[in-house]
Amino acid sequence: AGQSSLAGLRNATAAFHSLAAAQAAGYTVEVADLAGITCIADPNGAGTMGIHYLNPSLLDDTVNATTPELVIYAPGPDGRLQLVAVEYLVLQAAWDASNPSPPALFGEEFHLTPAGNRYGLPAFYELHAWVWQPNPSGMFYEWNPRISCSGNGEPA
Repeated sequence: AGQSSLAGLRNATAAFHSLAAAQAAGYTVEVADLAGITCIADPNGAGTMGIHYLNPSLLDDTVNATTPELVIYAPGPDGRLQLVAVEYLVLQAAWDASNPSPPALFGEEFHLTPAGNRYGLPAFYELHAWVWQPNPSGMFYEWNPRISCSGNGEPA
């Protein structure tokens, strides 16, 4: 069932290899952290996430396997953005108001990012899915050592 769900996710996001198509579908907010950084890399060197585009209309108290709240891109060697992953995000307060346990998809429980985070958001649950770029650290691990903000395959 997990692989079937991942195939459904790939089908649902295949058009987003084109950033213009993703933006036309509502992924219009380029996310930046509190320092204004848009290509998110782990300061401790575990890897990179990339550049996140949020669809604000999906930011509610639900999660759906085929409609992730964010799509994630990384610069390729030619500088063009390449779709690498998706991220599911739900604010903890909204989710916990009607659910007894953290959200889960694909057999994976979401991770809790507490308030006071680098994005200035209240506590939130999140799950990455590296459906377009293999991640040697794991399909659902937050950081991918194969992703780079510089586009040369080395984490920035």
